[in-house]
Amino acid sequence: MDQQIAETRAKIAEIGALLFDRQLTDAAGGNISVRVGDRVCISPRYSGSKRQWQLRPEDVLVADLNRNVLEGKGEISRESNVHFKLHTEFREAGTAVIHAHPKNLLVFAALNRPMPPVLEATRKFGEVKVVDFAPAHSPILAENVAEALRGQESRIRQHAAGVIAPWHGLFLMGKDLDAAFDAVQRFDDNAYIILTAERAGLGAELLRQREAMEEAVAAFEKD
Repeated sequence: MDQQIAETRAKIAEIGALLFDRQLTDAAGGNISVRVGDRVCISPRYSGSKRQWQLRPEDVLVADLNRNVLEGKGEISRESNVHFKLHTEFREAGTAVIHAHPKNLLVFAALNRPMPPVLEATRKFGEVKVVDFAPAHSPILAENVAEALRGQESRIRQHAAGVIAPWHGLFLMGKDLDAAFDAVQRFDDNAYIILTAERAGLGAELLRQREAMEEAVAAFEKD
């Protein structure tokens, strides 16, 4: 397990830098965690604001499921309530949690607006729900996120599932870290398409095309 923990810490550092470089999160926040057995590898507090997501593997904390830090220096983020809640409740479905501030999806968070899938690449995730508001560090937010993900365990097992926290950002759980990162990118691409279409006055046409996509998929599956 020690080797797997070391590899996971390195992977979290790598994915954090990719999220930041691709504007899938920002200096204001975000967190990444991966469960390895009964241990959780998690990015430390201030990964964005003080480190600009330039983490070294040894910067990534290792904690038990009671949030006791076993390896690494620094504090666990205030938003860790969500991470540990999901790792505990959905441990049979997935191993990775990403909280991020994707540039385009943040518009949906600011508008307190759910996001429908408009691409074949995002259809599998269904509509991304908006949860009830609670402060970022609150156990209530953790419960709200978990409640919205209940019933989506099959999506997590197959790839990932996510929700929007109003005026805040995205919380997402994936079957593993690669799948979770991939889903964050797909969600933000989906948000970009919707916003671009609406700016061009094509919002109604986009909805029509979404219906056409569903009809085309249904017809193909029927055959």
